[in-house]
Amino acid sequence: MFSPSRDEARRLFFGAWEKYLAKRPLEGLEGIALEVILAHPEYHAILADPERHAARDYRPEDGAANPFLHMSLHLAIEEQISIDQPPGIRAEFERIARSRGERHAALHAVLECLGETLWRAQRGGTAPDAEVYLDCLRKA
Repeated sequence: MFSPSRDEARRLFFGAWEKYLAKRPLEGLEGIALEVILAHPEYHAILADPERHAARDYRPEDGAANPFLHMSLHLAIEEQISIDQPPGIRAEFERIARSRGERHAALHAVLECLGETLWRAQRGGTAPDAEVYLDCLRKA
């Protein structure tokens, strides 16, 4: 499982974008990272300027969404779906995708549930609860 530090995750996205623009081959997770990046054109300018954005803090109280957190959650979801972990997520994702009619919209529905699950775990000082996560997905 890919669980990078903040800086490692950001380097992955900056590197994938830079390689894509330079038409250089991608390696490993860079291909999935690029798919996420291409689905989010609103982040292209940020990724094109790593000197300015690599160390930037995105705090909720500043009102700016964290593009790296958002894209990292996309990566996590892609990995979860690919290995069906937690068990049942693939089927729930497929059901949501059918009901939403569009893959990216379904990924965002899953992302909302994952974000909520992670927030609850952090708030409670516990590990994320797979059943809470799957229950959220069932309602999506």
